[in-house]
Amino acid sequence: MADSILRNKSKKFAKDIVFLCRALKQNGVEGALINQLLRCGTSVGANVHEAQYAQGTKDFISKFEIALKECNESEYWLELLYETGSISEVEFKNHQKSCIELRRMLVSSITTLKEKSK
Repeated sequence: MADSILRNKSKKFAKDIVFLCRALKQNGVEGALINQLLRCGTSVGANVHEAQYAQGTKDFISKFEIALKECNESEYWLELLYETGSISEVEFKNHQKSCIELRRMLVSSITTLKEKSK
């Protein structure tokens, strides 16, 4: 899993969120919104990375399920930032696309892992 597509995409997503949050801070966007997005947006990759050293299949699945929840939460905060005029439609669509890709990969991985563990 060292160079997996999911791990690379989730890390890129985290970096993109960090850069977005820096720009939002410079633009005077509410700190609470920035902090929420920063936490969940970086948590996706952290949980995918942490799954590499899971203590068994259940733990591995659990890490991916947490990453999935954080991905969904990230999309919520991105929607809120877009709907309040803090980010452009282009920015929103780009980050939303990443969320959708990550979500699909995570759901597919979780489903496969659960089927194999039966």
